[in-house]
Amino acid sequence: MRVQEIIRRPLITEKSTELRDDKGVIAFEVARNANKIQVKRAVEVQFKVKVAEVRIANVHGKVRRQGRYAGRRPDWKKAYVRLAAGEKPIEFFEGM
Repeated sequence: MRVQEIIRRPLITEKSTELRDDKGVIAFEVARNANKIQVKRAVEVQFKVKVAEVRIANVHGKVRRQGRYAGRRPDWKKAYVRLAAGEKPIEFFEGM
């Protein structure tokens, strides 16, 4: 898997914003088949920072209804990445 395919998008939620401000942890949506080692390498290569820790969580898609028809949102995976001490924050989070 290519490095560019591993990180899908940053997660910008109230929880992830608090984690970023308090603990220096950044949340990303990542590919379903990515593991911790691949996520760490992808963040280090794409953003040129050192990563101290990666935690990964599988998120199950919700069941949604449209009238009598039921559907399901896809499952996805998120990663919490803690940068090493003394690293500069990632740029695209600074404009918020």
